[in-house]
Amino acid sequence: MKQVSRFEYPEELQPVFKKAKKLEWITVGYLITTSIVVFLTMGNSQAMKTAWFEDILSLTPSISFLIASRVFHKKPNKNFPYGYHRVVSIAYLCSALALFSVGGFLIYDSVHTLLKQEHPTIGIKVIFGHEIWLGYLMIAAMLYSTIPAMILGRMKLPLAKQLHEKNLYTDADMNKADWMTGAAAIPGIIGIGMGWWWADSVAALLISLDIIKDGYTNLKQAVFDLMDQIPKTVDDQETDPLLNQIEHKIKGQPWIKEHAFRMREEGHIYSGEAFLVPHDHNGQLTQQIEKLLQEVRDLDWRIQEFTIMPVRKLPQNGAEEN
Repeated sequence: MKQVSRFEYPEELQPVFKKAKKLEWITVGYLITTSIVVFLTMGNSQAMKTAWFEDILSLTPSISFLIASRVFHKKPNKNFPYGYHRVVSIAYLCSALALFSVGGFLIYDSVHTLLKQEHPTIGIKVIFGHEIWLGYLMIAAMLYSTIPAMILGRMKLPLAKQLHEKNLYTDADMNKADWMTGAAAIPGIIGIGMGWWWADSVAALLISLDIIKDGYTNLKQAVFDLMDQIPKTVDDQETDPLLNQIEHKIKGQPWIKEHAFRMREEGHIYSGEAFLVPHDHNGQLTQQIEKLLQEVRDLDWRIQEFTIMPVRKLPQNGAEEN
């Protein structure tokens, strides 16, 4: 059995990939310290408890990315003749599920607290012989969990688009959830100090709506990717314009009478096949197919496997027909 050649990122994207890995290691270290700081200062604040839980789950995308980065470039073998590219889709699913879980937990916990009408309190802590309102420490912890997360998330977004790395894009969304949760917790803490017992939970509830929306969108796309949906863009999850480029390339061949093609996404890369009904050829069909095959692969580095099959009649199997 002939195996697919080893491939992942082209040489010009290797520095981008290394930068992405570096950012993920920084994120892991940062989130560990954040979760410790928040745990030590959370007291009875509902928003603080939620932020701590969210920090723990926020580790999932970064860890998933780092694990997948050690697997997807492995050489194909007898048991995995197509390589290990789909491990990226599995990592994306784990990350999307974690993001969705954060949003779901935020909604449940906040609504539960509001219905029970729990009145959280923020006490006093003695530090070096001085009494300090614990709320000040909570606000400082939230600032620490907010500002770096905002910076890291913004740094990851352009890298995710360059690498066609949906897992990295979801991690940027998780970083957004981090800083939004922290930003919501601060007014909640101030509200408790002013006697507004509901401010804590309302702040967490409002921010959870945006988080669960992002989580649902990414979770749905992660499942669809594993179901071999047509390739989608990383940022807005629309049909990849690259499919139109392939269509125009094939349609522009004068020796092709009819054609149909289909593509699927396997982690970072695309694979697919085209079925062609050629005009009466002059003995050059093999050369024409080889030339077209190379032109299609040259359109984008993500097109790793593309097969062209000449047929007498187009198959009725759901491929895009023209």
